[in-house]
Amino acid sequence: MQEVFEEKEILLSHICQIVKNLIQGNNLYQERLNIDEMIQLMVNLFKRFSTEEIKAITNDDLVKRIDSILVLEAVSGTLNDLTPEQIKMYEEAVERRW
Repeated sequence: MQEVFEEKEILLSHICQIVKNLIQGNNLYQERLNIDEMIQLMVNLFKRFSTEEIKAITNDDLVKRIDSILVLEAVSGTLNDLTPEQIKMYEEAVERRW
């Protein structure tokens, strides 16, 4: 049982390193994300999966999945940062696309 726990801890440590690398390599992430919060988010997310499930994900796929989550976290709330004029321009642009 201890071995399973240790193996999962190693996998979670690997996930933490992926998060750190992705954030360090992306200016948007550095500007908008708190690295400690994102690590905690990923640990909580991946703790839900078994060791076998995590191991079944290739490293490239794991990086892509984590990167996708980071993108969502980085851009969520972006519209809240806009001025009323910018929001109007955004809404007009969206209406033209429909």
